[in-house]
Amino acid sequence: MTEFEVWAPRLQRVRVDVAGTAHDLSPAGGGWWRVEVPTAGVGTDYAYLLDDDATPLPDPRSRRQPQGVHGPSQVYRPEAFAWTDHDWTGRALPGSVIYELHIGTFTPAGTFDAAIERLEHLVDLGVDLVEVLPVNAVDGPRNWGYDGVLWYAVTENYGGPEAFQRFVDACHRRGLGVVLDVVYNHLGPSGAYLDRFGPYFAGQNIWGPSLNLDGPGSDEVRRYVLDNVRMWLRDFHLDGLRLDAVHALHDSRAVHLLEDVSTEVEALSAHVRRPLSLIAESDLNDPKLVTAREGGGYGLHAQWDDDIHHQLHAALTGERQGYYVDFGSLPGLAATLRQAYFHTDTESTFRRRAHGRPVNTRLIPGHRFLAYLQNHDQIGNRAAGDRISATLSPGLLACGAALVLCSPYTPMLFMGEEWGATTPWQFFSHFPDAELRENVRLGRIKEFAEHGWDAAAVVPDPNADATFTDSKLDWSEPDKEPHASLLRTYQELIALRRSRPELSDPWLYRLRVDVREADRIIVLRRGALWVAVNLGAAPAVVALGKPAGEMLLASADATIDGTELSLPAESFAVIEV
Repeated sequence: MTEFEVWAPRLQRVRVDVAGTAHDLSPAGGGWWRVEVPTAGVGTDYAYLLDDDATPLPDPRSRRQPQGVHGPSQVYRPEAFAWTDHDWTGRALPGSVIYELHIGTFTPAGTFDAAIERLEHLVDLGVDLVEVLPVNAVDGPRNWGYDGVLWYAVTENYGGPEAFQRFVDACHRRGLGVVLDVVYNHLGPSGAYLDRFGPYFAGQNIWGPSLNLDGPGSDEVRRYVLDNVRMWLRDFHLDGLRLDAVHALHDSRAVHLLEDVSTEVEALSAHVRRPLSLIAESDLNDPKLVTAREGGGYGLHAQWDDDIHHQLHAALTGERQGYYVDFGSLPGLAATLRQAYFHTDTESTFRRRAHGRPVNTRLIPGHRFLAYLQNHDQIGNRAAGDRISATLSPGLLACGAALVLCSPYTPMLFMGEEWGATTPWQFFSHFPDAELRENVRLGRIKEFAEHGWDAAAVVPDPNADATFTDSKLDWSEPDKEPHASLLRTYQELIALRRSRPELSDPWLYRLRVDVREADRIIVLRRGALWVAVNLGAAPAVVALGKPAGEMLLASADATIDGTELSLPAESFAVIEV
C-alpha cells in the first residue's frame, strides 16, 4: 500500500496513474490531494494527471526517476536502507578541512560506487568533510548538477538514491562527513513542471525559474524547500548542506527563508544528536548570514569567501582582469586574511559601487568562512576550464596551499588540487533537446566574447563528449612527480594543522600578517608559529627578531641562522619563534 499526496491548490481534479490505472485523489485541505493505492509498493511507477490534461507528470516530491525527469516517478522508501553508521557522531565544521568533488568526474566510471573506491585517498589526505556537487535529478546523461528540476530525487546518472546512501555510509565508516550542494535559487531549463501543480514560481533569474518565497501561496513553497532540507539530512544521513547562490533567493518576508532553514536544521541536529552544518554561497559580503540568530543573523554556520580566493588567485597568477581588478596586492591579501572580506562597504571597481560590510572579528570566528585556492566555479567558469596548476609552478602551488591550510579559516580543496592535477574542469551538460543544447553552446561563447576572449576558438563545446571526459581526474598522476611531492606537502600541511592548535585557531583578531611587497614575502603569525611564504622568483631572508626554534615544515631547503630565515624562491616554511 502507498499513499500518494500532492499539493495542487488551483486544480479541480487530480489523478495518479499507477500501472496504467488512474486513481482519483481527494481534497485533503490546504490545497493538498490524497489517495491510498493498495497495489502500489516499492518499485511501482506512477505519474500525476492534472484536471483534463492527459499529459502524465512526475511527482514534485518524487524520490526516484529511473526514466529521467520527464518520465514517471517510482516509489522509493529510503528508510529501508540498511545503514551501518549507527555509531557515527558527525564532524563539526570548526577545525575541519573540506574536499569538494563532482561524482561524475571524480572517477572514470563517474558513479557513487566508483567514488567509494577512492575514499581511502581522502582519508590519507586528512580531510574531514566531503562536499558533493548537486546530485538531484537533471535532464540528460551529464551535468554539473545545477540544472536540477526534481529536488527530492537522486540522479540515476550516478546510481540513484540507494547508491548515494551507500556512498554516505561508506564515508562515515571511514570517518568522513558528507556535505551536499543543494540549489534552491532556481530550477533547470528542462523538466521544471512545478508551476503546473501550483504557484511555485515567481519569475526568472539568470539561471532559470525562481521560487515564489514571499507571494500568495508561498507558505507551501517554502515548506517544499524546508522538507527537502530535512529529507537530505535525515534520510541520507548527511552532515551538512551547501546552499548555492543564496543572494539569488528573493524573499521579502520578515523571517527570511535562510533563517527558517537554520531553525529547521538546528531542531533536527538536536534530534539526531550530532552537528549538522549549513554553508552558504553568497556574493553579498554580508556577515549577517553567519551571525547567530540570537545576534540578529540568519544562523548559518559558514559561507564561501570569494574575496580570499580572489586575493590568492590574483597574487599567485598575476591576473587582474574582470572581477580580479581590485585584488592581488600583498597588502590587500594581508587585509583580507585579517578581516575575511576585502570589500567592507568599500568601492568595488568591477561592480562600480560600494560593496560589503565589515566583519566583527572579535565576535565572528574565521571558521565561519571557507578559504580556497580553487573550486568548481572558479575553474569551470573560466573559458577553457583550466586549473591554476596549468600555469603555476609546483612551488607556487605549495605556497598557495600553505596560505589556505595555515589560515584561521575553514580550508576547502577542489578534487585533484592536492596533487596539481593537469586535467581541466570544464563546463559540461548534455540536454536531450537539440535546440537547448545549441542555446547552451552559443550562450557560453557569447558570455566569454563579452569579456574579450576569442570565445569560438577557446571555449569548449559544453555538449561534446570530450568536454566531459577530459574533465575526469587522472588517477595515475598522484604517483608521478611533481604531483607526488605536492600531494605529500598537502598531507603534511593538513597533519600539521591538526596537530598544532595555533593553526586551527579561528580568531581573526589574533592573526598577524606582515608583507614585503617588493620581495613578494608574506608572513602569517599564528601564536608561536610563523608561516613564512616567498612568492618571489628570488631567494629572500625573513628577519625573525628573535632566535627561532624548530622548523616544523618547509617546501624547499629553507635554513635558519640565528634570527634570520632564508627562504628559496617560491617556497614556504612553518617555524616556531
